[in-house]
Amino acid sequence: MTILPGEIKTALLHSYLLGSVAPRPICFASTIDSEGNANLSPFSFFNVFGSKPPILIFSPARRVRDNTIKHTLENVYDTKEVVINIVNYSIVQQASLSSCEYPKGTDEFVKSGLTALKSDIVKPFRVKESPVQLECKVLQVIETGQEGGAGNLIICEVVCMHIDDHVLDEHGKIDPNKIDLVARMGADYYCRASGSAIFEVAKPNMELGMGVDALPQHIRHSKILTGNSLGILGNSKVMPTVAAGPHSNERLAQILRDTAHDEELKKEHLHRYAQELLHGGDVEMAWQVLLAE
Repeated sequence: MTILPGEIKTALLHSYLLGSVAPRPICFASTIDSEGNANLSPFSFFNVFGSKPPILIFSPARRVRDNTIKHTLENVYDTKEVVINIVNYSIVQQASLSSCEYPKGTDEFVKSGLTALKSDIVKPFRVKESPVQLECKVLQVIETGQEGGAGNLIICEVVCMHIDDHVLDEHGKIDPNKIDLVARMGADYYCRASGSAIFEVAKPNMELGMGVDALPQHIRHSKILTGNSLGILGNSKVMPTVAAGPHSNERLAQILRDTAHDEELKKEHLHRYAQELLHGGDVEMAWQVLLAE
């Protein structure tokens, strides 16, 4: 499928964009209007864009169906302040409920059953149940268009950050399993970023990986190893040295014995074993298997 944006309806393009650009973190924005009425609403056009100064940007898009703007955007124009509360699994249903288009002046804290906490610096309230709450001053609003579906980039500077101690590990860092974040997918789908959904990818910031292009040809063009596997190997700084003498790994030794007279079969078995090792995180042993003769 190939799509030219101007040739399909905006609502359909919107669904394709949200289905493909995902998962997206959720900005649970608390604002107040000029009369002091609280408003609370989630937005998934959101991310962090710097740390000095600490900058967050979220975008309440113009409604596709009637080209109206949301109360959050009206309040931001009026007061230039917002609290961005982070949504985790324990409050995702209440956050979703707050997205209902209640009449202006309705307190979504009350409707969603969430607790309003007084902020330290800005006027909008914080969400007590949120694991992280970021008080922000609005620096700028960039309107990307005037038609339904157009974004309104609200550029915020964090002036105070509150973190629930219960989501910290023993080193004082945020533990991804404890914070248990959720993110938006397309349509009505969400994803939960904890447990088996979380994995680590080692990234050398100071030392360069040698690259996939530096891998031996029989590894680079393997029919067994995946692109992720090649990426892991290419992340090694240099080609490792093959261990001398008999192989202490019994499975490797067995493969070499059983396939001694069939080079293609040997390669297949070695690559399958290396793939298992890489999947389990044993890069060093995977190299020894791949370079075994």
